[in-house]
Amino acid sequence: MTGDFDISAVDEVIHGRLRLGIMAYLSGSFTADFNELKARLQASDGNLSVHLRKLEEAGYVAIAKTFQQRKPLTRVTLTDKGRSAFIAYLDAIEKLLPGHGAKK
Repeated sequence: MTGDFDISAVDEVIHGRLRLGIMAYLSGSFTADFNELKARLQASDGNLSVHLRKLEEAGYVAIAKTFQQRKPLTRVTLTDKGRSAFIAYLDAIEKLLPGHGAKK
């Protein structure tokens, strides 16, 4: 074990399966609509809404609700704070893995 092993460094806001999926998906696309996320993550409306709210409260995503051709449209965007938190999360997870930092 190395001195870098620190389970407390793992961001619990991101660590949930669905929230991790949201962050991972948005890290590649930056913005997605609610139905796109729902389909990609195989989530229910209610479950996705709860997890998006948690990420929004942390400042990791921004949610904009508008109308498009009289239909509601919810767009979710990864914030700069969210991108930084996701990178830090991935770094923290990497440090938990055996052999992290070993020369290849």
